[in-house]
Amino acid sequence: MSNTYAVIGDPIDHSLSPNIHNAAFRHLQLDHTYIAYRIPAGELTAGIEALKAIKIAGFNVTIPHKIEMMKLLDEMDTTCKVIGAVNTVLNDNGKLKGYNTDMIGFLDPIKKKNLTIEGSQVLLLGAGGAARAIITAMVKEKAGKITIANRTQENAKELTEFAKKIGGNVDVAPMQEVDELIADYKFIINSTSIGMKNEPSPISTENISKNSIVYDIVYQPMNTDLIKKSKENGATIIYGYEMLLSQAACSFEIWHKTEAPYDVMKKALLGGV
Repeated sequence: MSNTYAVIGDPIDHSLSPNIHNAAFRHLQLDHTYIAYRIPAGELTAGIEALKAIKIAGFNVTIPHKIEMMKLLDEMDTTCKVIGAVNTVLNDNGKLKGYNTDMIGFLDPIKKKNLTIEGSQVLLLGAGGAARAIITAMVKEKAGKITIANRTQENAKELTEFAKKIGGNVDVAPMQEVDELIADYKFIINSTSIGMKNEPSPISTENISKNSIVYDIVYQPMNTDLIKKSKENGATIIYGYEMLLSQAACSFEIWHKTEAPYDVMKKALLGGV
């Protein structure tokens, strides 16, 4: 096996993963490299063959390949099967093993802050790929009720069916109606990409208070409009970079079977955000 690791996707040049992993390698004096490797949509099979040819040791999978990649694995963990997506692959002597670290990556920052999910009301904005992992995590941790607010009802319905299948108590609310309901929720989670381009928060923040826990999975910019305004209202904040970091640490541990140097990775990331 080579000592090379990668992140694959398209676009990929903005990825912060090489920074995070290479800092960890330097710190642990490991002779490894982590690169960003662009594989356009529709070219995944050829791209993976190329990676296998250089005996890539492991790689992360990002948009648009997280679902498609499942077809090219030799085996996968149960989380991949439940969520229906893969984001971490280990090359075990030519056998590709798939993992999904989205759920652990999402939960880890909540647990680090000792916040209780069990029995709590959760408002989830968005019904895309990340939302499935978040719902899986919240159901596993026995959240009381989850409300999905999304612009397209079709996606929200699909996600609701998925959530019910895995035992979740879920309902759907139109995005424009959630503003009045916000005070009822302990967790308010943004799983959409709204905020990446510095646009205004997807919901009104005036009813967010010190009792709210606001978790925005957007990690660039670090302080989205939703985060800034929620902070002003005294809410507990969980940043997108915390999830990114936990996912990176989780991948690191899958590949190297050793504890990730979390603080070193955090420093590398925050230097780059």
